[in-house]
Amino acid sequence: MDLGDQLKNLFPDHVPEEEPEKEKSPYWLQDDPIICKYEKRKGKPVTILEGYNGADSDFKKLTKDLKTLLGVGGSFKNEAIIIQGDYRDKIMDFLKENGFSVKLVGG
Repeated sequence: MDLGDQLKNLFPDHVPEEEPEKEKSPYWLQDDPIICKYEKRKGKPVTILEGYNGADSDFKKLTKDLKTLLGVGGSFKNEAIIIQGDYRDKIMDFLKENGFSVKLVGG
């Protein structure tokens, strides 16, 4: 007689709850935080994401989804995602919703 049978004998009216399944993130998740920082390049603001060590296809998918979410331009170069404009708060919220850990650097 295992523990489950013993509990059924003690509490016959109890109905066990089903655990909700966690949704899988469409991106490769990592343990290290992604660094989100703000810079000005040629007088124009840009948001830079560094420290993501996924495959190139993961970088491209994440870059595309961020650009679509914000409605701005951007690119993926030299292991960094560059988004035009200062969207640190929105980007950090998006990344946290998708299971990433994010670290804000600078102002």
